[in-house]
Order: sequence, then structure tokens, then C-alpha cells
Amino acid sequence: MGETSAEAGKNGFHAGAWHFAALIAGNVALALGPWLVRLADTGPVSVAFWRLFLPIPLIAFLAWRGRSPGNLDWRLALLVMAAGVFFSLDLASWHIGIEQTRLGNAVLFGNSGSVILMVWGLIALRRAPSWREGGGVLAALVGAAILLGRSLEISTATFIGDLFCLFAGVCYAFYLLPAQRARAVLGQWSVLLLVSLAASPLLLGMAVLAGEPVWPGEAGWTPVLLLALSSQVIGQGLLVYSLRHFPPLIIGMALLTQPAVAATIGWVVFGELLVPLDILGMVLVGTALLLARSSPPRVQPRPGG
Repeated sequence: MGETSAEAGKNGFHAGAWHFAALIAGNVALALGPWLVRLADTGPVSVAFWRLFLPIPLIAFLAWRGRSPGNLDWRLALLVMAAGVFFSLDLASWHIGIEQTRLGNAVLFGNSGSVILMVWGLIALRRAPSWREGGGVLAALVGAAILLGRSLEISTATFIGDLFCLFAGVCYAFYLLPAQRARAVLGQWSVLLLVSLAASPLLLGMAVLAGEPVWPGEAGWTPVLLLALSSQVIGQGLLVYSLRHFPPLIIGMALLTQPAVAATIGWVVFGELLVPLDILGMVLVGTALLLARSSPPRVQPRPGG
């Protein structure tokens, strides 16, 4: 017990029960997103617009409260807004995929940006992967092949839905690259505000061009408001509160609650039954996400810089 506490203090992680509860609750809140997308009757890209647009006043207030002293780094702010373009493509593609594939698949493939970033880091450093990284990539490929094959057995629409979610994962990786760099300087809420300001008009434009209904219909505003609240405010807020208190391994394990919750909702609400082969594919992709999140930093800072 004393060794664990000493190690936690050495690494700068001081997590309590509330931090762990917030970490799990944040992931569960985000896992409800695909269900709420299906409940909304605006159109998948339109509901992505409302998800980002509605919480902007609250996020702006939180960004103002947490602002850093000094002048805003406009070059970094513009970089974040450019990342918002990829985030808009991520949400648009993911929401389209959610309506065509199983919820568990949608969450797993939508989070595949972690594995993509790990591969990108290896390519950038021009080195061979470690056993952990190689195992993560192999598990991701095999698991994705199983899930894609199972989707193709169900219907071509489900298979196309998986591809949309995979494309969303690629876009999410290219959103994270500049966003993570800016987060330490600008702050989490400022980054989220700039991304929302850049992405929401693009999503609205895409929805209009696609001929989607933008205004809620018979389903009303409840699913749209709950999505904005659970994904952008509660989910993001709890993760902002908790993430700094945990090592990457725990964060990666907590991430796996999202596909578990989504698959359970898909089974209970939509009758999306899972056979053992589905579960194997999900376990392999989930393992890949865990290994990607828990991989040690690949670039060590040089002394003095």
C-alpha cells in the first residue's frame, strides 16, 4: 500500500474515489451518444450540428473561467479551428454510420483514432513497433476484419455503416493531433470552444446540402438536448475533471466501458444480438484501443528543452 502511494505521488497521479467515479461516468455519458443520435429525427449530420452548437454559451463561460493569463496565441487558435474541420467530418461520418451499423461497432470504430495515432507516431519516428504496439495493431486488424465480415453477413448497409465509422476514426485522429498540442497552452475548454465554433457551421452546411431535416420533428428537442448535454457538457466535463489524475493504462481501460455500454443498449433497445464471433472481434479491437492508450510516450523530451 505504501509502495503504491509512493509510486502514485512520484508519477503525479493523485486519484480518489470521486475522480474514478467521474472517469467512469464520463465514459458512460459519451456511450449514450449513439442511442440519442438514433432517437433524434433531425438527420444524423443535423443532430451533430445541434450537439456542438447548443452548448457553446456554457462552454464559452467555462473557457472564460479557465482562461490562461496573457494574450491569446492566435496562430495556435487558428490551428485548433483547422482541427475543427476534421472534427466536423468525424462527427458527420460517425453519426451517419451510427444509423447504419450496430452501436457497439460504431463506438469501437469511432474510437479507432487511438490506434491510428499510435501507427502515425511509429511512421513519424521511422522505427519498428514494440511488442505492445505491434500486438495492438495486429489485434486491431484482426478484430476489425471479424467485425466487418460479420457486418457484411448481416447486410451491405451495416458494412457501409462500419466503413463510415472507421473513416470517422481517421478524421478523429487528425483532429487530435493539433488539438492535443494546443490543449496544454489554451486549456481544454478553450480548445473545445474553438473547435465547436469552427465545426458547427460546417456541419449545418453539410446537413443543408444533404437535404436533411435540421429542425426536430415529432421526436421533439429531448434527444437533441440530451445529446448536447451528455456528450459535450457532462461527458467532456467529467473527463476534463478526471483524466489528469490517472495513468494512460487506467484511462484506456475506462475507455472500454463505452463499447460495452453501447453494445448493451443495442441489444436491449434495438435487438442487436451478439454471437461469440462478434464478442471476439470486439475484444480484439478493445484490446487494441487499450494497448494504444497505455503505450508509453514515444518521444522523450531532451534535457533543457
